[in-house]
Amino acid sequence: MDLRFTSEELEFRAEVRRFLDASLPKDLSARVLGGLHVSRDDTVAWQRILHAKGWGGPNWPVEFGGTGWDPVRQYVFEEESAAAGAPRLLPFGLKMVGPVIMRFGNAAQQRRFLPRILSAEDWWCQGYSEPGAGSDLASLKTTAERRGDHYVVNGQKTWITLAQHANWIFCLVRTDPAAKPQAGISFLLVDMRTPGVTVRPIVMLDGGHEVNEVWLEDVLVPLENLVGEENKGWTYAKFLLGHERTNIAGVGAAKRDLARLKQVAGLERKHGRPLLQDPLFAARLAQVEIELMALEVTNLRVISAEAERRAPGPEASILKVKGTEIQQAITELLVQAVGPYALPFRREALQAGFDGEPVGPAYAAPLAATYCNMRKASIFGGSNEIQKNIIAQMILGL
Repeated sequence: MDLRFTSEELEFRAEVRRFLDASLPKDLSARVLGGLHVSRDDTVAWQRILHAKGWGGPNWPVEFGGTGWDPVRQYVFEEESAAAGAPRLLPFGLKMVGPVIMRFGNAAQQRRFLPRILSAEDWWCQGYSEPGAGSDLASLKTTAERRGDHYVVNGQKTWITLAQHANWIFCLVRTDPAAKPQAGISFLLVDMRTPGVTVRPIVMLDGGHEVNEVWLEDVLVPLENLVGEENKGWTYAKFLLGHERTNIAGVGAAKRDLARLKQVAGLERKHGRPLLQDPLFAARLAQVEIELMALEVTNLRVISAEAERRAPGPEASILKVKGTEIQQAITELLVQAVGPYALPFRREALQAGFDGEPVGPAYAAPLAATYCNMRKASIFGGSNEIQKNIIAQMILGL
């Protein structure tokens, strides 16, 4: 397998760089590269810039308004976007529910929902996890009872990322309580403005409001919002999770953050010399960089298989495990590099303005919040422990 980029792919990389240089707002790029808070308006504005260019759906086929790029070009685009400081594209619509609707939704659903994802008119969130159903997702308790031309939905979803901004949520619900756990689940699209939907914030250790509880109390959902067949939602959920885990690897963002780590370590000093020259720190940094290089090669192998129309299998779990471990290791080294200057400090306060100055260099202020926030990476999308079980079963046959 030849993992080198072709001349056409290298020209595409140059085109992406030119576009980013001309179209990515410099103040937005500076906030992303500095680890500062990116607002809802920032995310929407960038999606609309891409949509105007015709690049709003980098991973979508042309027939649904996407670019039609092959997986290699998608990878190049994401890598260059991360390096330039572009905000992360909102995954819940573009990389989760959108592909599910394309594959399993009917024509009416495709016409109704897909264009509004590309234009950022709709903001989606993911209604999977529940208080008693996280990694063991099949044990979910939220029910959807069919009454006439509606489902009546009752239950609680938790750890719902950015639900405070969303106007739609895609939910796994139990439509047949008597069936085996995986057999009685359906995939519903729920308008968050429907009476009975309540969003309650969960404030995290870093002081940020990123995740939420979503309560559904006698929420009426039209039957037309059922994706695919009733009680077949587990099949659609597995399809979605395979793509989510591949995306979580975050090679482009990790390469950007590694470059930032090297820059910070070059500025910080220990015993009168740059931290990069400290043998112990340099060895840890080199180990992370080697692991990231290996992850990138593995990721290229996976997208090469996708280019041949093979869906990601257990290798998605490998990418998820190693990718999140590397992301966490980089944040740990960043905090270690600045030492006591990595005091907890809210990124939102830095953006809004503060009547004093954080202790230490400005680049150190967001690092503790980033470190705390990144602890979640090994949990969401299916915990790393669950991914290791998948690898053991599907690759090692244990």
